[in-house]
Amino acid sequence: MGAKPLRVLALLIGAAILLVATVIALAVGFGGPAPVAALDSINAPFRNLDYSAIPAVQRYTARDGAALAYRHYASAAAATPGATTTQRRIVLIHGSSASSRSMHPMAQALVAAGYTVDALDVRGHGDSGTRGQIAYIGQLEDDLADFMHAVPHPGPSTLIGFSAGAGFALRFAASPQAALFDRYVLLAPFLIQAPSNRPGGGGWASVGLPRIIALTVLNKIGITAWNDLPVTQFALNAEAKKFLTSSYSYALAANFSTHLDYAQDIRRAPNAIKLIAGLDDELMLPERYAPIFASAGKTLAVTLVPGANHIGLTLNAPALAAIVAACQD
Repeated sequence: MGAKPLRVLALLIGAAILLVATVIALAVGFGGPAPVAALDSINAPFRNLDYSAIPAVQRYTARDGAALAYRHYASAAAATPGATTTQRRIVLIHGSSASSRSMHPMAQALVAAGYTVDALDVRGHGDSGTRGQIAYIGQLEDDLADFMHAVPHPGPSTLIGFSAGAGFALRFAASPQAALFDRYVLLAPFLIQAPSNRPGGGGWASVGLPRIIALTVLNKIGITAWNDLPVTQFALNAEAKKFLTSSYSYALAANFSTHLDYAQDIRRAPNAIKLIAGLDDELMLPERYAPIFASAGKTLAVTLVPGANHIGLTLNAPALAAIVAACQD
């Protein structure tokens, strides 16, 4: 090949690289999430909850020195004079944008059933760190492992996650540290790009897909400088935005969920998993959970609670009864 064709080829390659770089730059700069209207089915249920008995926030120290928040609920059985039985501990992981406060009714139901409960403020939420931000993808797994070591429990532990928190619980169950819990309960789990998600997320979130795609490409080649940019905006009303997390950075959105290959998470997770969903869930398609897990090689019984929508799964009496039952030996 002569010098002129080589120059032409070099120019074409350079032009292609410039074009790709321009597309990525535009997607990163302008491909973020759009505003989204408040979703009343998510915002309204928490307005009249009684938080008078909620425990005060406590702190544990993560490996980076951050003081992260959780709420401890002592078992009713543990307070009984002469009690010698070691109680199972339940660790609760809230859903997207929320905090440990949202798990208060569930924690109370579990305590009444005799369990010790710890409800976490996942980093980037509530009183743990900067809302909507984490330092790196994988930090949430590190934080949960740090909690288990910093706040030890002599008996067995179950991890319960709700919605995005359930997706993260499945992610943790597929990790090398899965044995920190001997059981997992997934409540209406959000599985990335799974057929169990309703189109558009049921109106709960606006997603900046161009930015997500561009940042995913950059992360594949080790560029993480823009992982703090927002990629998800939640359908919160003005009042909720004062105390909840209204948006997620790329790093948080990528970590507080399953991996992109959720089926691999399912395959790698232990068999000690139970799944509960509301039959009237407006964000998920609950009847699809069992086939999704079966197609990944894991057969599990899925409990569908009649009359429970997405948030109702954490609040309604029949749903709470099903959750308590799932924790029983």
